[in-house]
Amino acid sequence: MFYERLKRICKARGTSVTRMCLDLGLSSANTSNWKAGRLPSYTTLIKLADYLNVPVDSLVSGKETNKSDGKGVKIPVVGLVHAGIPAEAVEDIIGFEEITPELASGGEYMALRVAGDSMEPRICEGDVVIVRRQPVAENGDVCVVMINGGEATLKKIQRTEEGIILIPFNPSYPTMFFSNRQIDQMPVLILGKVVENRQKF
Repeated sequence: MFYERLKRICKARGTSVTRMCLDLGLSSANTSNWKAGRLPSYTTLIKLADYLNVPVDSLVSGKETNKSDGKGVKIPVVGLVHAGIPAEAVEDIIGFEEITPELASGGEYMALRVAGDSMEPRICEGDVVIVRRQPVAENGDVCVVMINGGEATLKKIQRTEEGIILIPFNPSYPTMFFSNRQIDQMPVLILGKVVENRQKF
């Protein structure tokens, strides 16, 4: 059970769940939800893992990441990311995917289920993309981009001196351009780069 796991890790690090929640500004409602068997959102999982200095996987599965045993590392599948018009970002954990220890050692990862068809034929609705969390990317990278604080979309990015272009693979969809001013004010943020696509049949 997640809460028992969390309590055990906190104790091993000389703190408590209550103290950690106070330090992180999390309400007591979170503790009640965890005790009831509900997992935190992915954003909260990241905060907890950073605070306790453990991999997210150890909080979710109870297993410390072992980079030498050849076993896979489980990462959460977080809600839906839209390959189409931007849609409200969803952070509920709906499943898990396994990545190699070698890949896991290269950063913090999450998996997202794709909705929409703007990235077809390369990325289709229902596919699960493996995303390395990073705030910057190179031209041509396929990224998860958050727009205006709550809308997430999956697109290829192209930066120019004037701003950023979000490009679909499906020619039926238009490109989206955001000026440097819009990037700062909305804001427009790169959440991560897609490093793998797992097609589901």
